Parts: sequence; structure tokens; C-alpha cells
Amino acid sequence: QVQLVESGGGLVQAGGSLRLSCAASGLTFSTYAMGWFRQAPGKEREFVVAITWTGGRTYYADSVKGRFTISRDNAKNTVYLQMNSLKPEDTAVYYCAATTNTYYPIRNARRYDYWGQGTQVTVSS
Repeated sequence: QVQLVESGGGLVQAGGSLRLSCAASGLTFSTYAMGWFRQAPGKEREFVVAITWTGGRTYYADSVKGRFTISRDNAKNTVYLQMNSLKPEDTAVYYCAATTNTYYPIRNARRYDYWGQGTQVTVSS
């Protein structure tokens, strides 16, 4: 059974930092591209960042470029999201997701096969 478990969310002041982790089990992690998406109240789920299975390529939403960094440790079956210079508009539930298919662009949620339960990030002004 595939499980993706996010952790590291919480409440932080604007300008602060958080590091999210997503631990994967039940799959061959090193063969999956991984992505982070987020969903704010009343809004649709949106792409944040993704990383290829090798870690060789990363993709960022314009809204987080230069502030967020994705990385992965295939030995630990874990993907990380370092979030710096957080803004109130970053407040959302953050989800990690895993995919091996290429039917959709990596920024498209429909590409992803497995999803975590989400972790809340709240940035106060």
C-alpha cells in the first residue's frame, strides 16, 4: 500500500521559514517524480513545485520561485520543501504527490498517481 505522509507544517510569521517533508512508502521511490501542490480555502489546488525521479530537474510556480526549494533523498524515500520568505498568501494545505506517468505536464495534478493527506501551513502577517 502506497503512503505519502507530509510533516513540518505549522504557523509562522511572514518572512519566516518552514521545511516540509514527505515520507513515501510502498513504492519504488527512486522511480517517481514528486510534486508539491497547495490548496487555500475557497481556491483550487495549485501546483507549487516538482522534481524528477533523479532530482536532476526541478519546476517551480512563478509565485514561489526564488523562495522555495525542493529536494529529495532517495535513500530515505523522502522529498523536502524548504520554504523561505513566507508570505500570508502562502497559507494553504500543502500536499505531496508522486507520479511515474508522462501523460500530462508535470505541473498538472492529473499526472499524479498518489497523494498525501496534506499538512497545514499558516503564515501570519
